[in-house]
Amino acid sequence: MNRGLMNRRDFSALLPMLMAAPALAPLAKAQAGPQTAATPASLPKLKSGQFVPGEASGNQRPVRTSHRFLVGMVPDNIRLESHFTELAPGAPPEPIEHHKHTEMWFIHEGTATLMTSGTTRTLKAGDMGLCVAGDDHYISNASKTERASYFVVSVGPPE
Repeated sequence: MNRGLMNRRDFSALLPMLMAAPALAPLAKAQAGPQTAATPASLPKLKSGQFVPGEASGNQRPVRTSHRFLVGMVPDNIRLESHFTELAPGAPPEPIEHHKHTEMWFIHEGTATLMTSGTTRTLKAGDMGLCVAGDDHYISNASKTERASYFVVSVGPPE
């Protein structure tokens, strides 16, 4: 078994949350308040298909390199974004953040430290971490000698 890939059992555990997302959109929209720069009109409407990673982003290379697959709107005013991030050994943690969207991290290689709402967890290749909308969080490479990489999916209202 390759622990770096998600199996059917892991994916099926995510389905209830993904299926519930459209039902939560009206509540999320009400909580979101006034729209900011990333309004639904400014994001592309996503269509089914294949997506390949884009150019590396961020000025923190080579400590943290991200490749975006997609960002846009799916039906019911839900924003969907995904990217793949690689962290160099000993890379500092990102700042503590919280968002209006929910984030999922699928660890591809190495070991990551994920803090959510003050609780720190160690995730290894094949594990998934989840941070629900509104919770404080950060993720970092837990190793000083090996790189870590993960795939991120975020789902929620327009930011």
